[in-house]
Amino acid sequence: QVQPVESGGGLVQPGGSLRLSCVVSGRTFSSYAIGWFRQAPGKERESVAAISWNGGSTYYADSVKGRFTISRDSAKNTVYLQMNSLKPEDTAVYYCNAKPKIYADSALAAWGQGTQVTVSS
Repeated sequence: QVQPVESGGGLVQPGGSLRLSCVVSGRTFSSYAIGWFRQAPGKERESVAAISWNGGSTYYADSVKGRFTISRDSAKNTVYLQMNSLKPEDTAVYYCNAKPKIYADSALAAWGQGTQVTVSS
């Protein structure tokens, strides 16, 4: 089974950018997708973006469309989330995980520790 490990979070000012990385270990399937999720304190985990394993399809939440870009480097088994024009409301712990479909809320692997993204002046 796949085991994603995310990194790249940090502290950034509003309007700044960050690039998150998700290294996917283990067996993968062409029908799977890799998604980015985030969870702010006191809020439910929400789906932010996803990409099919073959890279043919992408999904973005309305709140991040035009600002975030998900991409995949198959040679490195890595999925990236480029985050531009960051806003304070983007502050959250970001997780990556395999999903059965790009629009699914469910995850196929156990949740890791995530990577903290803090957007503040």
